[in-house]
Amino acid sequence: MYVEREASVGEPTSQERRNAEQNDRRILGNVVQCDGARATISAYADDIDGAVTGLWTVGKMISINLGTTRTVGLVYAIGKSDRAWSNEGQNAIEVSIELIGEVRDAAEPGAKPIFDRGITTYPHIGAIAHRIRSRDLQAVYDLAGRHSITIGSLSQDDAIAANIAIDDTLARHFAIVGTTGVGKSTAVSLLLRKSITARPDLRILILDPHNEFAASLPEYCVKVDSKTLDLPFWMFRLEEFAEVLFRGRETVPEEIDALRDLIPLAKNLYRNPSSGTYLRRGNDALTADTPVPYRIADLLKQIDERMGMLESKNDRPTLKSLKTRIESAAADPRYRFMFSSRLIEDTIHETIGNIFRVPHHGRPVTCFEMAGMPSEVVNSVCSVLARLAFDLALWSEGKLQLLLLCEEAHRYMPADARLGFAPTRHALSRIAKEGRKYGCYLGVVTQRPGELDPTILSQCSTFFAMRLANEQDQAIIRSAIADSSASTLAFLSSMGQREAIAFGEGVATTMRLKFERLPAHLIPGTSRREETASPKSGDDVDLVAIVERLRNVPKPQQQAMAFAEVVDSGRQAGDPDYRKPATARVQSDDDFDTRYGLKPATFGLRLQND
Repeated sequence: MYVEREASVGEPTSQERRNAEQNDRRILGNVVQCDGARATISAYADDIDGAVTGLWTVGKMISINLGTTRTVGLVYAIGKSDRAWSNEGQNAIEVSIELIGEVRDAAEPGAKPIFDRGITTYPHIGAIAHRIRSRDLQAVYDLAGRHSITIGSLSQDDAIAANIAIDDTLARHFAIVGTTGVGKSTAVSLLLRKSITARPDLRILILDPHNEFAASLPEYCVKVDSKTLDLPFWMFRLEEFAEVLFRGRETVPEEIDALRDLIPLAKNLYRNPSSGTYLRRGNDALTADTPVPYRIADLLKQIDERMGMLESKNDRPTLKSLKTRIESAAADPRYRFMFSSRLIEDTIHETIGNIFRVPHHGRPVTCFEMAGMPSEVVNSVCSVLARLAFDLALWSEGKLQLLLLCEEAHRYMPADARLGFAPTRHALSRIAKEGRKYGCYLGVVTQRPGELDPTILSQCSTFFAMRLANEQDQAIIRSAIADSSASTLAFLSSMGQREAIAFGEGVATTMRLKFERLPAHLIPGTSRREETASPKSGDDVDLVAIVERLRNVPKPQQQAMAFAEVVDSGRQAGDPDYRKPATARVQSDDDFDTRYGLKPATFGLRLQND
């Protein structure tokens, strides 16, 4: 089945472009088998002198000369049929390739070659195969004039830039998947930097569960965390507000029904204080989901009034439980970003403007850091932000271009419908299905694509698959790639750092690339790792600071108010010299407990006469 080396004396076709000085060793092999998607090439692993050339390696691209066109293929397997190596004579090998497309020369002299996906003329038996030329390799990954950015270089040839069509990548959503430690966050940071440069009108909201992206985008980013977030409770829908009240546990239907009835009354009282509990019906009627301000005090008042009604005596336990939940949430210092405002006012414009950077003032990226936020409220906040992102893009009529980037996306959109928070899943699904029509885009970053909702993943048209070791995760990616490039994914478990396989609408064809190297100080998480590095000898853990963060309770104001007098903290109201300047008190000789003013030895005992 093998052809003799001496039989291949050159390329007897019109595609001859070799220099006269080149010898026939450049002709590497001949086609001996071909079907609709793959072909087998007969070649030699060594030259006539017995030296191993190493010209055939897995992952390389080759070109099959067919006269007017050149078929492009990817090497995915090589081997010897007898599984034996001979030191006497040449060793014949079989090279298995996957057919990708074909390259043809342009009609105009000197113009770039043109690459087409698919095969119109299949290789014939005996067709000559050789390593692809650099000019043809550039044509394979050429984006045909589409708006593109360079994110790295080809693994096949470092001299050729790896370009992606940025508009198609964003508009049709993208996903970056890879196991821990392969450089996903670095790739995301690089992609965001390139996108901001290419699309200055783009606003980006990053859902950052590890607090690592703000330091990697210092000149573009505004950081929002649990201390600086201002998201009033009245902007939450009923389901989202209930998630906060019930702390992620299963809700009580009776309490939800009571909230659905009473929240519109509280909103109506805020808008029309003199209207009482009369609720208007008509076009301007309020519902529990309408983002209109109301006071928690009014809501509690409505609950009290309903508990006092004679016909509601059977509902009093439910209403009392609901009141307790609301009071507990409003007093919880961890929910300060929702209930901190003492003066309830319509601040929706400031809130949306700050979060979604309208106007952006040169900083179009908002990094929402969630590491210090209670886990039971993260789902609700993500649901609110995703819903607002879609609504803003929808009602701006295309003037506002938004990218919502979900780091660790399997947290919000798990494959199991019983897990996660349904409103968050629905909000992100709506962006995935309809967002590109209105300028709202979705970026998904995850290390476990097998645990991600397949509906969300199927809407991503461009994938950057980095190293994946889990078989289930690899199967998910194989189901998303075209059949003509399935062999490329055989490298998923063995790719190096910063390497990825890109496929989908954002690239010309399936491409194995290596991302550009970012400066060390711009790699996400670097600054935090330096701060938390092994402590120096003699340093100890600051337990006081840790406990303060754990409690998350603001310190009381230590400074005196302008209209108050400075008094001695050791005196009490009622003392004769309470308002006088503090003077040194004479301490008793006895061993009194000065904290309470009591003598421990005599506390609770009747005085004895000498």
